[in-house]
Amino acid sequence: MSFPARIKRILFPQKEKEPGAAYDLWAAGYDNQPGNLMLDLDEAVFTDLLTGIPLQGKVIADIGCGTGRHWRKLFAQLPARLIGYDVSGGMLNKLKEKFPGAETFLLKEELLPELTDSSCDVVVSTLAVAHIAAVEKAFREWDRILRPGGELIITDYHPEALTKGGRRTFKHEGKTVAVKNHIHSIEKIRGLTKQLGWKEIRFTERVIDDSVKGYYERQNALELFDSFINVPIIYGIHLKKADGPA
Repeated sequence: MSFPARIKRILFPQKEKEPGAAYDLWAAGYDNQPGNLMLDLDEAVFTDLLTGIPLQGKVIADIGCGTGRHWRKLFAQLPARLIGYDVSGGMLNKLKEKFPGAETFLLKEELLPELTDSSCDVVVSTLAVAHIAAVEKAFREWDRILRPGGELIITDYHPEALTKGGRRTFKHEGKTVAVKNHIHSIEKIRGLTKQLGWKEIRFTERVIDDSVKGYYERQNALELFDSFINVPIIYGIHLKKADGPA
């Protein structure tokens, strides 16, 4: 296969599936992905941003919780309550296998009707924002449930990588499945958070460089590595809601 054809096959697989349907297919094997670059980078970025945010006795909402990848570290800090939302029932079922009795809800239309105004101390969302078409509506809902002075941590696939043709893909029954994404630029995200009065405490991003080259070598995908060298692949933001009117 020629180099252009191979890159096209990797970057542009079959038609993208809506996140709910895609993650239902992915759920069975999602937690068994050693060497998954995005999951490894997200683990590092999220853990770093979480450092210094006290969670004991706090109420946490995890939007796009999936199988609860971060829940062990969250529970380790003894929150009063941890609530998970996801668009995939299959992913929530896997979470409940690991955390029986977990409080979870199927996410529909970006709304969180089970949570009252100002009822959460912390909102986290990892690797999910680009799956949300109406991100403005979602952020307003997160703002509604977050108490004054509450904190947010967001991580996601970097829009620059998506713009360049990056995709979230997995194998299912021998076929490559791509999950639908929406490109929300960092400028757009920052503009929305500013409108809501969320103060940016910290922003971080990771790029494709030699530190992650081994991931591509193990997948025999060095051509893909070369095409994405120095492109940001993931970002993370720690934000804080204003305490209230001055």
